[in-house]
Amino acid sequence: MNPPPEGTPPPEGTPPPEGTIERAAWDYVATTKLQHKLDPPPWPSRWEDAPPERRIDAPGRPDSLVVSSKSRKTPGPVALRDKARRAEVVHTFLHHELQAAELFCWAILAFPETPHAFRRGLLGIVRDEVRHMHLYREHLAHLGCAFGDYPVRDWFWKRVPQVTTPVHFVAVMGIGFEGGNLDHAARFAERFRAAGDEEGARVQEKVCAEEIPHVQFARTWFERWTGAADFVTWKAHLPAPLSPLLMRGEPMNHAYRARAGLSEAFVAALGAYRADA
Repeated sequence: MNPPPEGTPPPEGTPPPEGTIERAAWDYVATTKLQHKLDPPPWPSRWEDAPPERRIDAPGRPDSLVVSSKSRKTPGPVALRDKARRAEVVHTFLHHELQAAELFCWAILAFPETPHAFRRGLLGIVRDEVRHMHLYREHLAHLGCAFGDYPVRDWFWKRVPQVTTPVHFVAVMGIGFEGGNLDHAARFAERFRAAGDEEGARVQEKVCAEEIPHVQFARTWFERWTGAADFVTWKAHLPAPLSPLLMRGEPMNHAYRARAGLSEAFVAALGAYRADA
């Protein structure tokens, strides 16, 4: 395995055995090869016998991806008329999907005690996120750019690995951030269409629709493990300083959240939540 670039320490511990799903998940997170990130090899069919818990602190990053700690203001509808600003937004969305694929691999390694059905579900979501990366990559090329043309932020990697249990993971990553993406993707589909980018709008709509089962998966397991799926129980499983404010967009996509199995009361409480609540 090639060592990650300077500033990204190699994963600690012993890698899983070759030919296992766990090893493929490890390699996907750890690799510094961009092609591996974008087009991973076919996944094995064999799970490791009695795997130990493994936690990777940071992903490998290709030299072509410049990681920045600074964020840029999200462009509004008028700014998105500029092709370059739309490309920058699509680039950001592509990197969000990459982080999601990596973090679902991370969860396969971090929670080996969970049922196979749960880990199989995580693997299925990884495949979806990689496919979404392809959609964004194709549209980025249509806009005249390539992945790596803009700096990226490992925003999700700074937050999700704080979780200590699988129930916290589905609360944060599935119900939280992927639930929020139902709002954001729908909003940007409208903005791209208003800017005359019909293909960009269709990509957003496709990704948005395919995130619904991801949120449903998280909600199902959250309820199975906690016995509830209400807002108060969910909020109690967000590690500080994570807040519900980070996990919703404006306007909220009530229809898709309902299709993901989130109750009307849950969505209403999320929409009404304030930082001083």
